Amino acid sequence: MPSIDNYLPRFQFSETHSCRIAADAAAIIDAAAAYKPEHDAFFRTMIGLREIPARLLGLRGSEPFGMRNFTVLERTDRSLVYGLIGQFWQADYGLRKFADGDAFKAFDEANVPRLALGFEVAYEGGGIHRLTTQTRVLCPDDASLRRFRPYWLLIRPVSGLIRRRILASIRRAAEAT
Repeated sequence: MPSIDNYLPRFQFSETHSCRIAADAAAIIDAAAAYKPEHDAFFRTMIGLREIPARLLGLRGSEPFGMRNFTVLERTDRSLVYGLIGQFWQADYGLRKFADGDAFKAFDEANVPRLALGFEVAYEGGGIHRLTTQTRVLCPDDASLRRFRPYWLLIRPVSGLIRRRILASIRRAAEAT
């Protein structure tokens, strides 16, 4: 059972990508934990475009959205799960703060979705592991579902490209160790 199931076993939206990596599980999880998408020019450009309305409205600070906005929910020798809570369709993402995995699971505010981003490592043999990343979103009610669905349809293609770039970067870092 993937660790992400501990946090969002039910969800309406999901995206999954994977790659093969010639490294041990610990090196892969370490590389996933160390990854900073803010160092990727494509990510910075896409987030910059996404944040234009917020900047024009004065809703964003000087730091763009990135992994610092996520909370680690769980880390094991074969998995890493991050969480994010907010009204992601809003110009400023409508983010809510929470302390940890238990707070993430207990969060129950109307019209505010929860997002889990998981990384799982599985051994394939011959020194090769498969790293799978999955993003899941749970909208707690019809109102948030109606608001999130068009946002998801708009960002999903770019999100998929970003996830594949994340996997490639993690593979390079893990295989270099």
